[in-house]
Amino acid sequence: MNVLKGVGISGNIVFGKLKAFKKDFFSMNSEKIYTEDHESEIEKYKCARKLAMDQLDAVYKKVLSDIGEEHAAIFQIHRMMIEDIDYVNSVTNIITDENANAEYAVWLTSRNFEHAFENAEGDYMQQRASDIRDVSKRIVSCMSCFSENKKNEDKKKAMIIGSDDLMPSELLELNRNSVKGFITMLGSKNSHTSILARAMNITAVAGLGDQLRPEYEGCNVAIDSLAGIVYISPDKTTVRRLKKKKELCGQRQELLNSFKGKEDITLDGKEVSICANVSHVSDLAAVCECNARGIGLFRSEFVFMGRSDYPTEEEQFKIYKKVAKQMKGKPVIIRTVDVGTDKRIRYFDLPNEVNPAMGYRGIRICLDRPLIFKAQLRAILRASIFGNIKILFPMICSLDEILQIKQILNEVKEELDAKKIEYDGKLHIGIMIETPAAVFISDVLAKEVNFFSIGTNDLIQYSLAVDRQNDKINFMFNPHHKAILRMIKLVCDNAKKSGIIVGICGEVAADESMTETFLSLGVSELSVSAPFVLGIRKKVREINVSAVCGDIIRALSFDD
Repeated sequence: MNVLKGVGISGNIVFGKLKAFKKDFFSMNSEKIYTEDHESEIEKYKCARKLAMDQLDAVYKKVLSDIGEEHAAIFQIHRMMIEDIDYVNSVTNIITDENANAEYAVWLTSRNFEHAFENAEGDYMQQRASDIRDVSKRIVSCMSCFSENKKNEDKKKAMIIGSDDLMPSELLELNRNSVKGFITMLGSKNSHTSILARAMNITAVAGLGDQLRPEYEGCNVAIDSLAGIVYISPDKTTVRRLKKKKELCGQRQELLNSFKGKEDITLDGKEVSICANVSHVSDLAAVCECNARGIGLFRSEFVFMGRSDYPTEEEQFKIYKKVAKQMKGKPVIIRTVDVGTDKRIRYFDLPNEVNPAMGYRGIRICLDRPLIFKAQLRAILRASIFGNIKILFPMICSLDEILQIKQILNEVKEELDAKKIEYDGKLHIGIMIETPAAVFISDVLAKEVNFFSIGTNDLIQYSLAVDRQNDKINFMFNPHHKAILRMIKLVCDNAKKSGIIVGICGEVAADESMTETFLSLGVSELSVSAPFVLGIRKKVREINVSAVCGDIIRALSFDD
């Protein structure tokens, strides 16, 4: 038996035979075949390109429907790359100028683009190199329709995929009936593929490095993603132990199910709202099933995605109305459209940016395009009479932004009043605290809004100057950092002075090791993905905030 240590990504404990995920198909097409039949090769490329875009559209819609826009956005980026005029011209020019076959032209174009991205400044641009390779492989695969590997894969049962790395599209195309999990040499907890695996509840361990060897193919494998360990040819004792551990995990889930319908309250009587993050209307069933106190974050971007043009006010209204009615009076916090960075929408015609995480995104786009903003606000206001809707504005950095937002919101209300259209006149508004600037002027901002929602993903990234998708430094993406905890406490203190609540809707809200700390700092709402609601509820009911609060706050000092 060989024991490999990596990073647990998602899922539980699974068993199966290891099958290497072959990545040499694309490199096979690096051989140049001379031909003067340019028209035939260009037509072959065009047909493959069209099929690849159709595939990406289908994958995008499926991911959007099943697990939300945050995970679907990467496939929209891939489609944009396939459509890129420079990419298209490069392929056709290689075919005509070098008398080359289409497969070689795509391979050479991919290699050239990869090299350019890898030598560009900034991690974001460098990460696009793998995306270019992914879309190029897809085009080449479309020229042959299906690779032999995929045909063989479908015949196998209970497989564990082993690879150097997996692209998001490759993960989605695995046969879920036979593939029980995957292990990779590369990858991190915060990569696109890892985030997607968690959303799909696929068991995985990444970052194994050269521990994962070719000779292991065909061996029986056990993945314990909870511990981040892979067992090659596990012995009977290890298999029995892992099966027992898996059984205990199942029992824990049964225990968590017993918390459905129970109050979100600590041992010392502090009430907490445990809400759910939602990306799509299809998520509502899971929210109701786990009895969340409400929707702490409804990502409205999905309404704008998978389309060729902006959704109308009426289309948006129907969606927001449906969500409000289905939640039956429970709070529904709708975040206004938050696009930019890797959540790009073609018809928004956003500029290419060297550092998009700090660029034209979030509320900056809304304030710059008031017609789009007003249409969404009108739709939300109209839907507000069908439930308990609140509006959340992302990426706030200044008081001026809030004043502009409120002015536009008042203009929309006046328009509705003039048409005698009903809306909730007492509707609450809040802002995302996800920039250090918002943290340090939160005392001023708190006087202008009804609630704060801390977006920990961006706040940590901006505060620690750490790209959480960069494998080399993602270990520095630390929610326990004293600077982050001090900022959360400052936000909570300033909110308390103005009589407003503070919630956390970032991924860290689901980290049970942080729950006690968050409540001690003054957070009163935690919004997580629906599968985590019951676990957080159980944790909250075990905490005595008054007993631990002092020690936790003192720990933020550097005097020890």
